[in-house]
Amino acid sequence: MKQRIYIVGTGAIAGYHAEAIERYAESESGRPLLYVTDVNKAALTAFIQRFPWAAPLDNLASMLDEPSREDDIVIVATPPVTHADISCQALRSGRHVLCEKPLAMNREEADLMLKTAEEAGKWIGCCSSRFAGLQITEEVKGLLAHGTLGDVYQVQWVQRRKRARSGIDYQPQSRWFLNRAVSGGGTLMDWGPYDIASLNEVLQPDRVEILHAWMTNPETGHPVEAEVLSEVEQHAGATMRFHLANGGRVTVQYERAACCHGEERSLAEIEGTGGAVSWDWLCFDGQGELKHYSDVGGDPEVSKVTVKNAQLGMMDKPIIYFMQSIAGRETPVILNEQAVFNFSILAAIYDYIRTGEVQIVAKGARP
Repeated sequence: MKQRIYIVGTGAIAGYHAEAIERYAESESGRPLLYVTDVNKAALTAFIQRFPWAAPLDNLASMLDEPSREDDIVIVATPPVTHADISCQALRSGRHVLCEKPLAMNREEADLMLKTAEEAGKWIGCCSSRFAGLQITEEVKGLLAHGTLGDVYQVQWVQRRKRARSGIDYQPQSRWFLNRAVSGGGTLMDWGPYDIASLNEVLQPDRVEILHAWMTNPETGHPVEAEVLSEVEQHAGATMRFHLANGGRVTVQYERAACCHGEERSLAEIEGTGGAVSWDWLCFDGQGELKHYSDVGGDPEVSKVTVKNAQLGMMDKPIIYFMQSIAGRETPVILNEQAVFNFSILAAIYDYIRTGEVQIVAKGARP
């Protein structure tokens, strides 16, 4: 029997999932059955015109009413404010759930999603896996595993864009990005899930402390801002302490900007007592440069290597990883406890800013 996939929400991101499913089917046993629904009937109609092989359904209730099968997947591609409710309904119906990022609006919702998944015996996955499993990341992990860098003591993760605000510079028609009650936040909720997922993939911490954090919304003269009052941050940062599984502790200096007046830069760098490494963690064009800094006879030395990655596109990864994992293959999918741990670190940054108190996130901790 063909696998069944259900997409809730038919906006821009849903189209990427449908395209990925169609490409995946070309190299596998056949295209799954695809069902879609959206409260916006115009968006649903446009989606069906674009993907005529998908079957439209009137609402979420009718989508989940049919008896479930073991490998059913529901993709939640709606704004963040609806993620927890829709995901929990889908899990309770007996289906696995792949939820768009950010996973939830707060830690309480994320914990509820995990609890519901565990009670249902299903998986809750997060689409923050778009940059997971890169070969260049494996190269960095190899340097750490072999102790090449010595004792790691500092990580700098700085990602600054001058004008890349969702709802303003990017997808200006999606004004909900600017409404905190719907989006949960600004660039930290939008791009932060990828940052934290990548940091955790490399460092593999089991506990993280938020020691300090800040956020702001730089002012510009963009015409959209004259029409819509943005309620979300576009520039944020945090000082964190990562506690590693081997007992080590690493300070992480984190910064993410979708709008800033200073210099644009992208820096992912790990420093240890025996060397350092920086790398192109995004690899948008399929390859990236890795730089290994070391000491040779008292003199600094740097070696550079270009690393090519697998052909699987970033927008294809979440659903394909998820489908392959359900089929029993090993993939870098972000699931259950790891998905909630990753998200909880982001949420803890907001909690620090709200309370001014150090926040601790422990993997596997239950409320």
